[in-house]
Amino acid sequence: MIVVAGAGAIGANVAYHLALLGAREVVLCDRGEIAGGSTSRAMGGVRQQFSTAAEVRLAQESIGFFEELGPPFFQQVGYLFAATTPEGLARLEERMALQRSLGVPVERARLPAGVNGGDVLGAVACWKDGLADPAAVTRELVRRAQELGVRVREGEDARRLDRDELVVCCGPWSAELAPELPIRPLCRQLLLTAPLELDERLPMVVEEETGFHFRRRDGALVLAMGDAAPRWGFETVVDESVFGDRLERLAHRFPPAAGTTIANAWAGLYDMTPDAHPIVGRIADGVYAACGFSGHGFMQSPAVGRALAEEIVLGRSSVDLSPYRLDRFDREAVFPETLVL
Repeated sequence: MIVVAGAGAIGANVAYHLALLGAREVVLCDRGEIAGGSTSRAMGGVRQQFSTAAEVRLAQESIGFFEELGPPFFQQVGYLFAATTPEGLARLEERMALQRSLGVPVERARLPAGVNGGDVLGAVACWKDGLADPAAVTRELVRRAQELGVRVREGEDARRLDRDELVVCCGPWSAELAPELPIRPLCRQLLLTAPLELDERLPMVVEEETGFHFRRRDGALVLAMGDAAPRWGFETVVDESVFGDRLERLAHRFPPAAGTTIANAWAGLYDMTPDAHPIVGRIADGVYAACGFSGHGFMQSPAVGRALAEEIVLGRSSVDLSPYRLDRFDREAVFPETLVL
C-alpha cells in the first residue's frame, strides 16, 4: 500500500497521478481535512517566471495542466512584473532572457488599465500565467483520484497506517514524519480588500523592488508582501500593524482602489528549504518526499505529482528530479531561487 501523507495540492496531485499510472492500494490521508492546511491559505498565482532554470522547468510542466482545467479553476490572465529602478529593470531583463531561452513566452509589456506607471521604468509579463483557486483545484483532483480508486482518509495520521511506501507531502510539517528534511516554516499573510469594481482580465501585478503584489479574487483584491523581519515558526497570527502600509502601496500602484479597506486577512506557512528549491524523490527505503516548495508548491504541483508518481511506479521520471534530491545539501546548494514572493 502507498500512503500519501498530506491532502493539500501536492499530495492530491501525487495520489491522482499514482492512480493514473495504475498504482493500486493508494491512500491519501491528512490529520486535518482536504486542502485544509497551507493550500487553503495560498495566493493562488501560477507563473513560469522564476530566476533558475530548474524552477522554470517545473512551472512549464505544470502550466498545461492548469490550462486543461480552465475556468473556473484557472484564469489565464497573466503575471506582470514592474520595475521602478535601473537595477530592478536589469533583473527583469536578465530573468526574461533566461526564461525565453527555455521557451517561456515572456515579453516587455504595457501596464494594465488602472495601474500607475508614473514611476515604472519597464515591465515584463507572461500572459500564459494566471490565477487559480488552490482549494477548489485540490478538491477537484481528490475527486478524480477517488474515481480512480484512491481512498481518502481525513483526520488520519499517516504514522498510524501500515504501508509499503510513504510519500511525505506535509508542507511545513513534513519534518515530523521525516526529521532529516531541512524545512523551516515561514509565516506569510494575505489581505483581502473590500469589494471593488475590477476588470476581469487584471493580471497578477508584482513590484520587482518591494515584492508587493496583488491579484483579483471574487470582486476584490488580495494583497501580499514579505515582512520586514521574516516570521519563522508555526505561529499564524495576522499582523494588523501593516494594514496601513499595504493600503498605501495599493493606492499608489492601483489608484482605482484608493480608499478601500481590509475586509479580511489570514496567514499561512511556507515550507522553506535552505535554497528555496523543493525536495522531491526518494529520501529513505520506502520513503519519498515532495515538500519544501518555499511558497511555490501549488503552482508546481501538477508537474511534481506526475514526476514523483512516475518515479515510484516506473522507477524513472519524465522530469529531471536531480536538482531536487535531498542529498544536494550534503554538497552545497549553489543555485538558490531568488524570486520568492
